[in-house]
Amino acid sequence: MQSNSQLEAILLSAAERRRRHLPASAAFGWLAAGWRDLIQRPGPSLAYGLVVFAVSVVIVWTLGALGLDYILFPALAGFMVLGPLLAIGLYEKSRALEAGKPFTLTSMMFVRARSGGQVLYTGAILCLLMLAWMRAAVIIYALFFGYRPFPGLDHVAEMLFTTPIGWAMLLTGTVVGGVFAAFAFAISTFSIPMLLDKPVDAFTAMGTSISMVFRNLPVMLMWGAIVLALFLASLATGMLGLIVIFPLLGHATWHSYRAIE
Repeated sequence: MQSNSQLEAILLSAAERRRRHLPASAAFGWLAAGWRDLIQRPGPSLAYGLVVFAVSVVIVWTLGALGLDYILFPALAGFMVLGPLLAIGLYEKSRALEAGKPFTLTSMMFVRARSGGQVLYTGAILCLLMLAWMRAAVIIYALFFGYRPFPGLDHVAEMLFTTPIGWAMLLTGTVVGGVFAAFAFAISTFSIPMLLDKPVDAFTAMGTSISMVFRNLPVMLMWGAIVLALFLASLATGMLGLIVIFPLLGHATWHSYRAIE
């Protein structure tokens, strides 16, 4: 049996392999690599983005039609929680390009991960996390506004930005949402590419993802800021920007995984 000192040395070596000491500017290199993958046979990537856009529009329209517009903002934030899972087909294209193998839109939509069904476990955990955040958002609203009905999207800005209670709720919601977002980012940004690429279990992949993120914090903070900025840009275009931005971020995420694994 190996001694404790030997096991510690193995664990330390594995941790150091994941500490790349990359500068924050390396995140822009990942974005450039993602763009190269996007424009190389762009049809499947743009079709993938179009599907994501269409599904997003249907969800937003459904929430409005059912009178559930009060959970629209938490749902949009939750999109970022599920984003790494939804992008698995884009990782597949980048992996195929890297290996010089053929790919099609079908192979991107129906990916066969090396970890098998472990991707589904991770997806279930991310869905539960998104639902927990949406419930937390409703509770925060109730704590500050009680039984006051949601005023609708036309008047929500006035309610939030012109009253002390609105500002307090925004601050609380930002802090709580930030905690959810940071945790989701840490467990998912590398775990989904890893589950596609390697025969590992879901909890190993998520734990490794957390380690990879926090051992490369400067570049990962920059990457998180880039993802957030581009997602907000997509929202500013009525989500139409997702057709290009989502594939770009998906391909770039694969290169971030390759750079740090």
